[in-house]
Amino acid sequence: MASLQRHPYHLVDPSPWPLFTGFAALGMTTGLVMYLQNYFLGGYVCIIGFLSVVGCMGVWWRDVVREATFLGHHTKAVQTGLRMGMILFIASEVMFFFAFFWAFFWASVAPNIELGGIWPPPGIEVLNPWEVPLLNTVILLTSGVSCTWAHHALAHKDRRLDVIQALTITVVLGVIFTACQAFEYMESTFKLSDGVYGSSFFMATGFHGFHVLVGTTFLFVCLLRAKKDHFTTTHQIGFEAAAWYWHFVDVVWLFLFATVYYWGGI
Repeated sequence: MASLQRHPYHLVDPSPWPLFTGFAALGMTTGLVMYLQNYFLGGYVCIIGFLSVVGCMGVWWRDVVREATFLGHHTKAVQTGLRMGMILFIASEVMFFFAFFWAFFWASVAPNIELGGIWPPPGIEVLNPWEVPLLNTVILLTSGVSCTWAHHALAHKDRRLDVIQALTITVVLGVIFTACQAFEYMESTFKLSDGVYGSSFFMATGFHGFHVLVGTTFLFVCLLRAKKDHFTTTHQIGFEAAAWYWHFVDVVWLFLFATVYYWGGI
């Protein structure tokens, strides 16, 4: 039947993973609601559902890697569609973080009487932007350089070692950033429940930290694939998506550092 296909698009085979992922997501959200309402075993149901979602994601993406690498289904038309999908996904993430920045500026530009009319609110000991935040900025910018190095090295067949070295550096820097962020959270004198400053700070920086964790995992998978020679000069959409995502994470952090850490702490 494959020889009768007269278009360059990939019609995927039936897969059980969308159905399994839907049930896993239902279990995770149901368990979360049960946990928040103090129902018996709610936390365990949420954890099992979360692990099930992660497992379904892993096997689903494994099938996509097989389709791209061994089955040859990712034609130029399919790659174009995947690139557009990644661009739209990053655009939705921009809107996601825009909401957090909007909330932060809404509270900080004209603080109301409940906040004492000043920003940061009284009793909040803000973090010094020139300590761990500045270090994390340098780490992320350096990781962006190494990620770009790997991207350019993929354009040359004889630079496989450069790709592996650059991706290794990027993944290590991503892990170091996450560790520094965790250290900063442990040392902070305010918490998520400390008013609008605590909620806006931890929501914005915390979700960015989650994106760094996802991006680090994304790049680590690309590193494993690069070691297996999955990428070529013309077929590297998996790494392109990871690189775009990582650069998006870098740009968001620059805005966080300039606004939340520096401007918001003056």
